[in-house]
Amino acid sequence: MEIIDKLRDAARAKPRRLVLPEGDDLRTVKAASFMARERLAVPILLGDADAIRSLAGREQVSLTGVEVVDPKTDSRRPRFAGLYHELRKHKGVDEAEADRLMGDPLFFGTMMLHVDEVDGFLSGAAHATADTIRPALQVIKPAPGVAAISSFFIMVMPDKRLGDGGIILMADCAINIDPAPRKLALIGISTARMAKALCGLEPRVAFLSFSTMGSAQHELVDRVKEAVRIAKERAPELALDGEMQADAALVPEIGQRKAPNSRVAGRANVLVFPDLQSANIGYKLVQRLAGAEAIGPILQGFAKPVNDLSRGASVDDIVNLGAVTCLQADPSLR
Repeated sequence: MEIIDKLRDAARAKPRRLVLPEGDDLRTVKAASFMARERLAVPILLGDADAIRSLAGREQVSLTGVEVVDPKTDSRRPRFAGLYHELRKHKGVDEAEADRLMGDPLFFGTMMLHVDEVDGFLSGAAHATADTIRPALQVIKPAPGVAAISSFFIMVMPDKRLGDGGIILMADCAINIDPAPRKLALIGISTARMAKALCGLEPRVAFLSFSTMGSAQHELVDRVKEAVRIAKERAPELALDGEMQADAALVPEIGQRKAPNSRVAGRANVLVFPDLQSANIGYKLVQRLAGAEAIGPILQGFAKPVNDLSRGASVDDIVNLGAVTCLQADPSLR
């Protein structure tokens, strides 16, 4: 698919160091092997080194070009534990607890990113989102000026009439459960800017609801309306509108009928859902029922590249999000 090829080619132009803490997961091992072979990244697998090599051998997966690191025995563990203790002692983390955590690949990999020994961190194929991003929230933290970490998916649709040649970004499908209007506005603005920086799209952002431009009255609709007001005030240069129903956002004739004065209706390529329930359900329905390729969730707002895979991720999903994570090493893409 064109966007996937574009992302992989961009990553290949400047391979970055990518730490993958789930070295005991076969999908991750296969993805690391592929990324090394195709020069998409310089992958580093974390975990029991003997077990990882044994797994790769049994499955006939080459580890050429893949570094394998065991956090439990690595010489950097005491240094990382000391750094983590300094960062978290105000939260009651003592030296023994810091050392224990550095035996965990998720924490060890986060510290590798913290000290710039790697350029990006990718996990989540075998861990819940909370477990994946907790170390990053503690150590990496949001970039300066960022009020909230959020996420989006790049959806590659079989129907090229939708979005921009079949490309639609959907947010926030992984992080913010029930964002207040201000946070929802910021999610829309951030995702719009990533649509341009990462995908080369001119963003047209629709804030979704069960109402289109006042067709229904409810406090949930009011929250979306307020988010749109804030977003327009904060980013007047962006094409964004709402509240609107999904069909009004995506289908030209329906958009023209329901919101004739909107420059987004019927042409949206960024969809902002009102909450995590609707967003997560929405992207998975599109993925499974429409046969769309889902790249993500892509996290935005961290000071350094951190991404979280779905636990249903395939090898291709890991490779694609690995390429995106490497691209986010460019500060303009975080």
